[in-house]
Formats: sequence, structure tokens, C-alpha cells
Amino acid sequence: MEKITIYTDGACSGNPGKGGWGVVIINTDNTLTTLSGACKLTTNSRMEIQAVVEALKHIKAPMDITLISDSQYVCNTINEWLDKW
Repeated sequence: MEKITIYTDGACSGNPGKGGWGVVIINTDNTLTTLSGACKLTTNSRMEIQAVVEALKHIKAPMDITLISDSQYVCNTINEWLDKW
């Protein structure tokens, strides 16, 4: 199975406030794919999660994914809470 690494981040100015998210995907051939977006009124947590959602939507085939995030909210969501939702 092909392996990729995904870096995600989200932020907002004010909470709620203007926010944005960004993604960098290191593809199997070591090329980079970047994704980004913004919202006029949002929260930091929403932007952190949106980055992950958009990254995963971009993947069109089964992959071995390493996801890197500096957000404790994202990490806890994936590693601890997701199976309980």
C-alpha cells in the first residue's frame, strides 16, 4: 500500500472569528500537494478539524496515512473519541 504523510493546521482570529485551514500532503513520489480554505465566522476547533476532513476527502485510493497535527483536539478526536461517536 502506498504511504503518504499529511500535515494539517487550522486557526482563527477571535473565537469565533475569521478562520482558515491548511494542508500539506507529501505524496508517494515526494511531491507536495497543498490545500487551504477559509471561513468568515468560525472557531479554531472547527478549522483544525476541517483541515483533516479536506485532506481525507482529497485521497481517492486506499493509502497508509500518517497524519501530523499540533492540535490536541484533532489528536484526541481521532485517537480517543471517534469510536465513541
